[in-house]
Amino acid sequence: MDRKLKVAVLGATGMVGQRFLTLLENHPWYEVSVIAASPRSAGKTYEEAVGARWKMQTPMPEKFKKMIVEDVSDVEKVASQCDFAFSAVDMTKDEIRAIEEAYAKTETPVVSNNSAHRWTPDVPMVVPELNPGHYDVIQYQKKRLGTTRGFIAVKPNCSIQSYTPALTAWMEYEPYEVVATTYQAISGAGKTFRDWPEMVENIIPYIGGEEEKSEMEPLRIWGHIENGVIVPAESPKITCQCIRVPVLDGHTAAAFVKFRKHPGKDELIAKLREFSGLPQKYSLPSAPKQFIQYLEEDNRPQVKLDVDFENGMGVSIGRLREDKIYDWKFVGLSHNTLRGAAGGGVLSAEMLTQLGYIQSK
Repeated sequence: MDRKLKVAVLGATGMVGQRFLTLLENHPWYEVSVIAASPRSAGKTYEEAVGARWKMQTPMPEKFKKMIVEDVSDVEKVASQCDFAFSAVDMTKDEIRAIEEAYAKTETPVVSNNSAHRWTPDVPMVVPELNPGHYDVIQYQKKRLGTTRGFIAVKPNCSIQSYTPALTAWMEYEPYEVVATTYQAISGAGKTFRDWPEMVENIIPYIGGEEEKSEMEPLRIWGHIENGVIVPAESPKITCQCIRVPVLDGHTAAAFVKFRKHPGKDELIAKLREFSGLPQKYSLPSAPKQFIQYLEEDNRPQVKLDVDFENGMGVSIGRLREDKIYDWKFVGLSHNTLRGAAGGGVLSAEMLTQLGYIQSK
């Protein structure tokens, strides 16, 4: 491309917004041109607006410290300064739906980390290696919005990316029933141990809304486009429990699967290791070279050893073995704020840029 695309980060002061900025600091395709947040942060420098709430383990990038934060609700002003926007705003679902559509209607594509539009029928919810064909629904969304280049695309819930890639790699064997339990890091709630000390040496067996997302969102990823909307798949049926555990980054899943066909262990492992998608084909800047790794050791994957596989953009699978009730069981691990959140959003934007959906204004 002739020049870097200008990017807005909406909700830049929160944890996911901070992660977006760290990923975009030296991005080869994108340049952050505007930072936006709530009215209480507007008019301050980014450094002043965040204050002591910087939650990344790396320092705040110098290039953003003195940028003046815009009011995210001043849609026309923010949109005029960018080619597209990443959204990580902290609002009610109705407010998020409204403001993301408002940006799209200014002809500004929005790549959202939020859950508000995940079930809007003509909004693609995409893991770029798994279902990039769902971007085709954007043409119908544009007709509804009355836009020529503005649209919304979202990424799915962070926890499903620890087991859904494996199931996708095995689709030819027709998985039809899945039981999964996820063990989810505190950064998934936007927290660190400093501001959530009660999580130290603790487990909470409930995360509001997470089980419903974990059971239903994979079916939307495996769905198809029909009459201008995404129709979710009906199978495999998934039941899930979601547990908060005292880990900073990294969602682990223990999954049990029944197949209509009967693959062997070597076949299943080979499918994982061979699995790749368009991000790998196009060598996108944020794409892992190897999307899924299989680890042979009985005590892997581990958060401390494996969460940063492929810079946090790869998925680690291990402990694949036959089960007495189900056919096979395995353990998966993915980085929830990289592959599962901001990193997944950046990769989605790269895919949309590669496919021509995102261009300079």
